[in-house]
Amino acid sequence: MPTIATYPGVYIEEIPSGVRTIVGVATSITAFIGAAGRGPVNDPITINNFGDYERTFGGLSLLSTMSFAVRDFYLNGGSQAIIVRVANGGAAAHIDLPGGSATLQLDAASVGSWGNRLTGLVDYDTRDRFSPTPDASLFNLTISEVDPSSGQTVTSEKFLNVSIDATNSRYLPKVLEQNSTYVRVHLDGSGNPVVPAARPFETVAFSSPPTSPLSSTPSPVQAIGGTDGSDVGEAQFIGPGMEGAKEGLFALAKADLFNLLCITPFSFSSNDVTTTLVSGAASYCQKRRAMLIVDPPSAWTTKKTAKDQFLDPNTEFVGTRSNYAAIFFPRIKQPNPLRDNQVENFVPCGAVAGVMARTDGQRGVWKAPAGQDATLVAVPQLSVSLTDDENGELNPLGINCLRAFPVIGRVVWGARTLEGADRLASEWKYIPVRRTALYIEESLYRGTQWVVFEPNDEPLWAQIRLNVGAFMQGLFRQGAFQGKTPREAYLVKCDKETTTQDDINKGIVNILVGFAPLKPAEFVIIKIQQLAGQIEV
Repeated sequence: MPTIATYPGVYIEEIPSGVRTIVGVATSITAFIGAAGRGPVNDPITINNFGDYERTFGGLSLLSTMSFAVRDFYLNGGSQAIIVRVANGGAAAHIDLPGGSATLQLDAASVGSWGNRLTGLVDYDTRDRFSPTPDASLFNLTISEVDPSSGQTVTSEKFLNVSIDATNSRYLPKVLEQNSTYVRVHLDGSGNPVVPAARPFETVAFSSPPTSPLSSTPSPVQAIGGTDGSDVGEAQFIGPGMEGAKEGLFALAKADLFNLLCITPFSFSSNDVTTTLVSGAASYCQKRRAMLIVDPPSAWTTKKTAKDQFLDPNTEFVGTRSNYAAIFFPRIKQPNPLRDNQVENFVPCGAVAGVMARTDGQRGVWKAPAGQDATLVAVPQLSVSLTDDENGELNPLGINCLRAFPVIGRVVWGARTLEGADRLASEWKYIPVRRTALYIEESLYRGTQWVVFEPNDEPLWAQIRLNVGAFMQGLFRQGAFQGKTPREAYLVKCDKETTTQDDINKGIVNILVGFAPLKPAEFVIIKIQQLAGQIEV
């Protein structure tokens, strides 16, 4: 607001520069959806390493093909991931702590047989234990996870001075809801916690008279009733009403941003996902400006099988031809630590997503995640060994190959989208071009929100050109575009030509942003010529 001059003198005003920095979004946040041994269901959880996955979802499990993909993601350079656990039935274990008039039931935080490893201990060694008038609603609760093979406690959590009194600041249901990773107080049909009128009996007998320090004999109460349910299927990912309820695939609506999506096989027995799910996932990725990494079907055990099924006009080869998806063949072979390190086939999506994340961090999203630097870590073998000629048959179809080379090892040797077949002649043929466009779109979408409800005239257009141009210039200087000069590399146009008076009347401002993408040198041709001899002139 301009200063009102009321007295003779000098007045100073600070004028806004009009600079609103556009920050580039992350490029390699990877979402994984599938079954897990434990953890919250239909709730996207952000993790930053495999240790986070182990703490929340239980680590590697024969119930979860997703667990091995997440492991491969971090072994190959992945950084941040979003995990969505889905489950088909199953029941949460419960610990029943008897009391004076009723039983206090504690339910495991999530469904699964893992909850049967929990135990509960109650003691009255509270803050006012030796008071003449102790609070009869207070008690201490210890929840432990016990290794069933050794009987030893793995981890435990203790909650001191909790209360069954709803007016107490340490009311048990609230304390467990906000602090426990293991249990919750059982809820009734209306979603209200069921808390008995009297606290549960002690399960720890202290010495009498009390010693210092107190000595006790624990008698833990074992959890029972936890089951894993059946193998998940398509119905746990997509279906009527699931998008509105934000469940399955659509639970990702509760996540702010993801860039890559991996859906692993339903189970180790079925070892595949349906083409309907792949199609739905590709459509959802297009809506969220992300890319789907498609695993090759388990039936693709040879190059011929892969090529024939991919080209068969009477079958739905993998479920989508979207340029928001890419497929990588073949599957990878790794030792399974849960089966005495026997070598088995695993899907490559997690390892490929890790390579993409590693390439983004080292070179940028505009660099194709393929080549000699795109090595697959912890992948000793591939399920199908491909030659150059076989690679040459699959690559023009849009099937990205994983190859094994002497000395170099296993590498990603293709960077095409599923719309990358030569016959389709798509402008979105290459993965880095598609992902660079998605990166720019998402960054500008988030970085221009301030424009809404601003006066739609030349001062606003100039600010838009300034801020968007600065963002694009930064990418140009990082080597994200073709061209020797900014004029050759990108353009930003926002003026009376892009926004007419009719647009202004409708409340619309149009911003035209163009860029010249870098495309990978997929074919390097060296021409060699012999000279017949030197002719002196």
